[in-house]
Amino acid sequence: MSGYLTTHVLDTARGCPAEGLRITLHDAAGDLLADMLTNADGRTDDPILPAESFACGVYELQFYAGDYLKATGQAGAEPLFLDRVPIRFGISEPESHYHVPLLLSPFGYSTYRGS
Repeated sequence: MSGYLTTHVLDTARGCPAEGLRITLHDAAGDLLADMLTNADGRTDDPILPAESFACGVYELQFYAGDYLKATGQAGAEPLFLDRVPIRFGISEPESHYHVPLLLSPFGYSTYRGS
């Protein structure tokens, strides 16, 4: 069985899932592999990197936080403190589920390898 990649974005300032947040996935060369929006639960409808495309390597998720914060009235003055949030990570276990969540507010974020 091959692994896969998922995410979950929570808006910690509002205490709810971040719906409608754009996420892109790039490989180490910068090539675009996926471009998705989060659903009402703050997740993508499908894995960002499904089993058939899953491979060891270095990847970068880009969360378009600025667009989301503007759409929800949380952005504040320009230039925004947070705009795009890049998370660069490695996949070394091809049989595993990698879950890379984002906890987001207008002035900070955190991430971790979830389950």
